[in-house]
Amino acid sequence: MATAKELNKVLLGQDFEADAPHSAESEAYMAAARSYASMESAVAVLSDMATDASIIFYGGFAERLGLGTHGTHERIRSIWESAILGSVHPDDLRNKYIQELRFYHFVKRLPAARRYDYYLAGKLRMKDGSGGYVQVLHRMFYKPDASGENIRFALCLYNPLTFEVPAGGLAVNSLTGETMELGRRDNAGILTERERQVLCLIAEGLMSKNIADALSISINTVSRHRQEILKKLQVRNSIEACRIAKDMELI
Repeated sequence: MATAKELNKVLLGQDFEADAPHSAESEAYMAAARSYASMESAVAVLSDMATDASIIFYGGFAERLGLGTHGTHERIRSIWESAILGSVHPDDLRNKYIQELRFYHFVKRLPAARRYDYYLAGKLRMKDGSGGYVQVLHRMFYKPDASGENIRFALCLYNPLTFEVPAGGLAVNSLTGETMELGRRDNAGILTERERQVLCLIAEGLMSKNIADALSISINTVSRHRQEILKKLQVRNSIEACRIAKDMELI
């Protein structure tokens, strides 16, 4: 899935400093994840982007989902909890990746002092132990590395859904309670208007010379916009860029 690949690139491709794998911060966040699993009966997943690894704590809800035994935990060598994600309805999984990519860009645009005041809330359909689907509340918290510039940790929580959440997901300010529905308007800072124009024409099959003529700019300028688009969307070619942009409703 193209959106998942881009999300993987932006998270793992950050410029991390040589933080110790078992820093004080990681120990504190592991303790928090363990507490969520215990107190809320949640499935709590703490992922470390600097080491591309995760630890999963299983609360009571894990047994209803057929994922693990209450009170246990396991470590995996990936930031993606494949066993958990494999139980998510395919349509909801695609939407989850789009929400997380939008939330990542939303958070990165905030001033550093406010960047980690927000968490993502969304809803998923996940298979239970009997093979039927149940409504699940998914929350995700980002936490920084030592520099404060990079997102190093992600804490994902899975609980029964107890209140309605918009399909696009919510960015929730944990200090004020303010909520913002994530959607097309949150894409505004990802690509410039000119970059969106160029990408729309690429999606229509136009070559660089035709794009330059249509927008009254030089071929060199088109090439520069192409490179910026690939860089911002963290993809290798224009085909992938168009797929990601359509998923995120950038074009």
